[in-house]
Amino acid sequence: MLNRFFKLLACIIGVELIGSISGFFAGDIPAIYAQLNKPFLAPPGNIVGIIWTVLYALIGLALFLVIDSKEPKSKTLAYFLFGIQLVLNFIWSIIFFGGSHFWIASFISLFLLMRFISAELSVILATLSGCFTGVLMKDE
Repeated sequence: MLNRFFKLLACIIGVELIGSISGFFAGDIPAIYAQLNKPFLAPPGNIVGIIWTVLYALIGLALFLVIDSKEPKSKTLAYFLFGIQLVLNFIWSIIFFGGSHFWIASFISLFLLMRFISAELSVILATLSGCFTGVLMKDE
Protein backbone atom coordinates (compact mmCIF):
# COMPACT_ATOMS: atom_id res chain seq x y z
CA MET A 1 0.00 0.00 0.00
CA LEU A 2 2.78 2.41 0.94
CA ASN A 3 4.66 1.47 -2.24
CA ARG A 4 1.63 2.46 -4.36
CA PHE A 5 1.40 5.77 -2.52
CA PHE A 6 5.05 6.56 -3.26
CA LYS A 7 4.54 5.61 -6.92
CA LEU A 8 1.57 7.98 -7.07
CA LEU A 9 3.57 10.73 -5.37
CA ALA A 10 6.52 10.21 -7.73
CA CYS A 11 4.23 10.37 -10.78
CA ILE A 12 2.56 13.59 -9.64
CA ILE A 13 5.80 15.29 -8.60
CA GLY A 14 7.55 14.19 -11.81
CA VAL A 15 4.80 15.52 -14.04
CA GLU A 16 4.57 18.74 -11.99
CA LEU A 17 8.32 19.24 -12.53
CA ILE A 18 7.81 18.83 -16.26
CA GLY A 19 5.07 21.48 -16.10
CA SER A 20 7.33 23.79 -14.12
CA ILE A 21 10.12 23.43 -16.68
CA SER A 22 7.61 24.24 -19.42
CA GLY A 23 6.52 27.34 -17.52
CA PHE A 24 10.13 28.39 -17.09
CA PHE A 25 10.79 28.20 -20.83
CA ALA A 26 7.50 29.94 -21.62
CA GLY A 27 8.65 33.18 -19.98
CA ASP A 28 6.55 35.64 -18.03
CA ILE A 29 3.19 33.91 -18.37
CA PRO A 30 1.20 36.20 -16.01
CA ALA A 31 2.29 39.34 -17.87
CA ILE A 32 1.52 37.85 -21.28
CA TYR A 33 -1.82 36.47 -20.06
CA ALA A 34 -2.79 39.90 -18.69
CA GLN A 35 -2.18 41.48 -22.12
CA LEU A 36 -4.28 38.97 -24.05
CA ASN A 37 -7.68 39.89 -25.45
CA LYS A 38 -9.68 37.30 -23.49
CA PRO A 39 -13.31 36.20 -23.81
CA PHE A 40 -15.81 36.89 -21.06
CA LEU A 41 -15.54 33.39 -19.58
CA ALA A 42 -11.72 33.35 -19.38
CA PRO A 43 -10.47 32.71 -15.85
CA PRO A 44 -8.78 35.56 -14.02
CA GLY A 45 -5.00 35.58 -14.24
CA ASN A 46 -4.47 34.86 -10.56
CA ILE A 47 -6.01 31.37 -10.80
CA VAL A 48 -4.48 30.23 -14.10
CA GLY A 49 -1.39 28.92 -12.29
CA ILE A 50 -3.61 26.95 -9.92
CA ILE A 51 -5.50 25.47 -12.88
CA TRP A 52 -2.25 24.36 -14.56
CA THR A 53 -1.01 22.85 -11.28
CA VAL A 54 -4.22 20.84 -10.90
CA LEU A 55 -4.05 19.81 -14.59
CA TYR A 56 -0.49 18.50 -14.24
CA ALA A 57 -1.40 16.72 -10.98
CA LEU A 58 -4.23 14.95 -12.83
CA ILE A 59 -1.83 14.07 -15.64
CA GLY A 60 0.47 12.57 -12.98
CA LEU A 61 -2.48 10.61 -11.61
CA ALA A 62 -3.18 9.30 -15.12
CA LEU A 63 0.44 8.13 -15.39
CA PHE A 64 0.13 6.33 -12.06
CA LEU A 65 -3.06 4.60 -13.22
CA VAL A 66 -1.27 3.37 -16.35
CA ILE A 67 1.74 2.16 -14.35
CA ASP A 68 -0.49 0.48 -11.77
CA SER A 69 -2.72 -1.18 -14.39
CA LYS A 70 -2.80 -4.95 -14.56
CA GLU A 71 -3.54 -4.94 -18.32
CA PRO A 72 -0.16 -5.58 -20.02
CA LYS A 73 -1.62 -5.57 -23.56
CA SER A 74 -2.93 -2.02 -23.38
CA LYS A 75 -0.02 -0.55 -21.40
CA THR A 76 2.22 0.03 -24.42
CA LEU A 77 -0.44 2.02 -26.24
CA ALA A 78 -1.32 3.88 -23.04
CA TYR A 79 2.33 4.87 -22.49
CA PHE A 80 2.61 6.01 -26.09
CA LEU A 81 -0.56 8.13 -25.96
CA PHE A 82 0.41 9.48 -22.55
CA GLY A 83 3.82 10.51 -23.87
CA ILE A 84 2.33 12.32 -26.86
CA GLN A 85 -0.14 14.13 -24.62
CA LEU A 86 2.54 15.12 -22.11
CA VAL A 87 4.88 16.43 -24.82
CA LEU A 88 2.06 18.45 -26.38
CA ASN A 89 1.10 19.90 -23.00
CA PHE A 90 4.77 20.71 -22.36
CA ILE A 91 5.32 22.56 -25.62
CA TRP A 92 1.92 24.31 -25.61
CA SER A 93 2.88 26.93 -23.01
CA ILE A 94 6.22 27.51 -24.68
CA ILE A 95 4.60 27.99 -28.09
CA PHE A 96 1.65 30.05 -26.83
CA PHE A 97 3.27 32.28 -24.21
CA GLY A 98 6.95 32.06 -25.10
CA GLY A 99 6.66 32.25 -28.86
CA SER A 100 3.29 33.97 -29.27
CA HIS A 101 2.39 31.41 -31.94
CA PHE A 102 -1.29 31.44 -31.09
CA TRP A 103 -2.48 29.53 -34.16
CA ILE A 104 -0.04 26.68 -33.64
CA ALA A 105 -1.05 26.48 -29.97
CA SER A 106 -4.70 26.46 -31.07
CA PHE A 107 -4.07 23.46 -33.33
CA ILE A 108 -2.30 21.66 -30.48
CA SER A 109 -5.29 22.36 -28.23
CA LEU A 110 -7.67 21.11 -30.92
CA PHE A 111 -5.61 17.94 -31.36
CA LEU A 112 -5.62 17.31 -27.59
CA LEU A 113 -9.38 17.86 -27.48
CA MET A 114 -9.97 15.45 -30.37
CA ARG A 115 -7.71 12.87 -28.70
CA PHE A 116 -9.64 13.24 -25.45
CA ILE A 117 -12.98 12.85 -27.21
CA SER A 118 -11.82 9.79 -29.15
CA ALA A 119 -10.47 8.20 -25.96
CA GLU A 120 -13.76 8.81 -24.17
CA LEU A 121 -15.74 7.42 -27.10
CA SER A 122 -13.61 4.29 -27.17
CA VAL A 123 -14.23 3.74 -23.45
CA ILE A 124 -17.96 4.26 -23.92
CA LEU A 125 -18.08 1.92 -26.91
CA ALA A 126 -16.04 -0.73 -25.10
CA THR A 127 -18.39 -0.49 -22.13
CA LEU A 128 -21.46 -0.73 -24.34
CA SER A 129 -19.92 -3.60 -26.27
CA GLY A 130 -19.39 -5.48 -23.01
CA CYS A 131 -22.97 -4.78 -21.96
CA PHE A 132 -24.40 -5.98 -25.26
CA THR A 133 -22.14 -9.04 -25.32
CA GLY A 134 -23.41 -9.96 -21.87
CA VAL A 135 -27.01 -9.57 -23.02
CA LEU A 136 -26.51 -11.51 -26.26
CA MET A 137 -24.63 -14.39 -24.61
CA LYS A 138 -26.91 -14.71 -21.62
CA ASP A 139 -28.01 -18.28 -20.92
CA GLU A 140 -31.62 -18.86 -21.60
